[in-house]
Amino acid sequence: MTILTPQQFEDAGGTGDWRALNAGADAWFATSSHRAGAGLVRRVAELAEAAGHHPDVDLRRDGVHLRLFSHDVAALTERDVALARGISAAAAELGLRADPTAVQRLQVAIDATDTAALVPFWQAALRFDRDADDVLADPLGRQPRLWFQAMDAPRPLRNRLHLDAGTPWELVPGTTEALLAAGGRITYENQWWRTVADAEGNEADVFPLAAEHGTFADPGASDWRTMLTAAVHYPTRSFVQGVELLEAVAGLADDAGLPLMVDLRYRGVTVDGGKDQHEAEGFVALARAVQSAARGLGLTADPAGVRDVQLGIDALDIEPVKDFWRAALGYVDDPRPGLHDLYDPRRLNPPVFFQQMDAPRAQRNRIHLDLFVPADQAQARVAAAVAAGGHVVSDAEAPSWWTLADPEGNELDIAVAPDPAKTRS
Repeated sequence: MTILTPQQFEDAGGTGDWRALNAGADAWFATSSHRAGAGLVRRVAELAEAAGHHPDVDLRRDGVHLRLFSHDVAALTERDVALARGISAAAAELGLRADPTAVQRLQVAIDATDTAALVPFWQAALRFDRDADDVLADPLGRQPRLWFQAMDAPRPLRNRLHLDAGTPWELVPGTTEALLAAGGRITYENQWWRTVADAEGNEADVFPLAAEHGTFADPGASDWRTMLTAAVHYPTRSFVQGVELLEAVAGLADDAGLPLMVDLRYRGVTVDGGKDQHEAEGFVALARAVQSAARGLGLTADPAGVRDVQLGIDALDIEPVKDFWRAALGYVDDPRPGLHDLYDPRRLNPPVFFQQMDAPRAQRNRIHLDLFVPADQAQARVAAAVAAGGHVVSDAEAPSWWTLADPEGNELDIAVAPDPAKTRS
């Protein structure tokens, strides 16, 4: 098994549908429905089982997102190339086309004077695995990675950017205890959430604080946990059993006329409504049907598999700041009145919301976002962000990455994984 660089993966013949990002290679195949996407997933499962190598699969109403990565060697390999070629061929046989411009991946970067002191706090807040001394990752690969980098001098003021860490309600007391043991302190609390700051002042909002805010009243949907979203995780005995649940959920969602996020991993399936979508008429009935289908397959829900992450940005003048982030992230507006939310149109990356700030905080944030995009999309994305009111802070490392800032100084790195200096064959 040969380990490949991201550039070598992209240069391999037959991988034109795929783009290497910061950990693996991604593809998006647009479909007309959950069921149509499930048809592709069934073909993917057949290929994966034959190869003994399984991708991460995210089914949406309008497409299927796939991620390839050889976890045993923490790199892309020749078997990822072989599986990518097979999946692309299967998609073509089904009349599905890839959109390489659709894939991207967010990462949260935290500047720290003492990384070792902060990592246990954030590991507890998000229940992530420690992939390296300076990297935390969602064990199910659904949420952005956290990366810690050294900071030369303290920046003691409050950030303008924080994370919301939705947690199954029954795990919140233990999470809070672990956060305090890791040097955190509670800075705010109400009946719905509590804000906890790490030893250097970076904040996470932990919620919900009570069962009535964290579950559906309907006992037929008791497997589900409500946070910003409503979600349920079912461990499975095999990848194929996960596909069976995915197919059942796809049919139920299409019949109900409601979108669901169905994320298939080798170890299980997560079904997620997306932020606030569980408030829609008919959602609880759909949740009840999903639960019945899962139990009919002999599956038992595990609340510990559910995580919910949202990014919050404080702003003095929300609309210009929001304009920058909409363009930079390729997000769209939440259409509901009175909200300042943006979301990924494919619901593959976490939502961002904006809240009013009373007074300036004249300090560089200790938290910024990294956005990994295809190498052939990076310059266009930078240009769009600048046209929307941002500015380039540094292009010293371009075309590997650019550091941008919104009109109030909140930073975003737009980065690529392949070596842009090498000509693509």
